[in-house]
Amino acid sequence: MTPQEWLRGYALLALRVNRRLVGDEGATVLIYRGPQEWSAQVKAEEPAAPGRLADDAEALLDEPPFEPERARYLRAQVRALRTVARRLAGERLPLPEYAHQCLGIQAHWLPQEVFEEAHARLDRALPRGTGALTERLQAWQAAHTLPLERLDLLPALVDRAVAEARRRTAALVPLPDDEVVDCRLRHGAHFLAAGHYAGERRSTIFINGDLPFNLADLLYVVTHEGHPGHIAESMLKELVLVEEQGRLDQQVRFMLGPSFVISEGLGLHAQDIAFPGDEAQAWLTDNVLAEHGMTPDSSDFAAIHRARNALFGAWANAGFLAAEGRPDHEVTGYLSRWALMSDAEAAAALGSLRAPGMELYTLGYYHGWRLLNTWLDSPDRTTRVRRLLTEQLLPSDLKS
Repeated sequence: MTPQEWLRGYALLALRVNRRLVGDEGATVLIYRGPQEWSAQVKAEEPAAPGRLADDAEALLDEPPFEPERARYLRAQVRALRTVARRLAGERLPLPEYAHQCLGIQAHWLPQEVFEEAHARLDRALPRGTGALTERLQAWQAAHTLPLERLDLLPALVDRAVAEARRRTAALVPLPDDEVVDCRLRHGAHFLAAGHYAGERRSTIFINGDLPFNLADLLYVVTHEGHPGHIAESMLKELVLVEEQGRLDQQVRFMLGPSFVISEGLGLHAQDIAFPGDEAQAWLTDNVLAEHGMTPDSSDFAAIHRARNALFGAWANAGFLAAEGRPDHEVTGYLSRWALMSDAEAAAALGSLRAPGMELYTLGYYHGWRLLNTWLDSPDRTTRVRRLLTEQLLPSDLKS
């Protein structure tokens, strides 16, 4: 099999697995920027049988025609596709084994001590109060919230934050001068925010236009979805890997595979990378909050965000509950208790967990964040950030 034949087979496999998993109208689990004739071919076909897709994956695993490191990376992506295809064919692995085969991580039920420690950090970081921790967190959010009737102001604020985040990211890794990032409000969305790279150095940050927005989270969201998070990673890897090195497989990104553990871990670390220490809070105080009548309080934004990152582990545990078929009230109750979610937030999270593949994908947030916590704690931190943004890495590459 020639490299071009292998890449075509890989793209078709990913497109077919995605279609089989989510259908023609569901939320995609594939970011695809390859040849449009291949996606048109799959769209015109009858959906492929899962068993056939598993066999196609087996054929691709047999000696990919690339140098050893690239072949190792691609085998990991194909193993994820094979595992999902087998699941569609009726194989039922326990979620830890399913996660290991797809994501390349060891994911198990997390002890409540992880969340108790995060709650304690959150207690110290929030303004003092007498209410329950959830109530104090909600009060902090409310104090910094841009209400729905003023949400038309948000795109301009996002543009301002993007400019600062890009400036800081460019000090770590070169960015193209002609890059354009805009912001759009999207109604009827099932997410708070999403970063989309459209190619040709153009990107969009979409914000849910039906929800109030916490301005204390502005840089947390913009860095995660934009720079140095998802948009920066997508753009730089396309520029370096596709345009410079001809690695067309980078245009096929299956979101239930190991590379997305690293992507979501990078997203959760993005604010700390670009705005270390209290720099995010200082910038927001000087450039955003005051002009919207929000006075400084005793809270520590960075500590609050780090604690909330740790609480993505409660989402991971909720994914285990969902995978076990536990009733809705048990899953939402767990999220309310340990992730400190409101009833509305827990209901929205439940909807995400019940979507095809999302109980698996959700594991990537906490485990990616924890993996990078250790890996980025290094004297060559900047070099490692550049690697995250420009190289094809697996979780197993980040153990030292």
